[in-house]
Amino acid sequence: MEASEVIPILRIFDYQKTIEFYVDWLGFKIDWEHRFHDDAPIYMQVSNGGIILHLSEHHGDCSPGAKVFINCKGLKEFHKGLKKKKYKYNNPGISKAPWEDLCMEVNDPFHNKLVFNEKQ
Repeated sequence: MEASEVIPILRIFDYQKTIEFYVDWLGFKIDWEHRFHDDAPIYMQVSNGGIILHLSEHHGDCSPGAKVFINCKGLKEFHKGLKKKKYKYNNPGISKAPWEDLCMEVNDPFHNKLVFNEKQ
């Protein structure tokens, strides 16, 4: 087997908080959204550069509290941009990981964690 892509699915509970966190603060764009009908839970894809995430309100898709590890470049610049936006629910710092890389961890409103890692 050869995998070509891995896309994590993260549980969400509130559309507006999802947009505020992933789109307005982290800078992801909405690629597409799907609902079976107007009152149905949403399933959506967001992306930022090479990062693709599926976000789901469907109870059977996944559990809240996941952690996604993201290798990236330009972490310090990304961090500066986040700090300028002054998102009131997160104030991440950058730290040196035990494996000597730079890391920044953010928590979404649904207890999922995104760890941005820049190899040194």
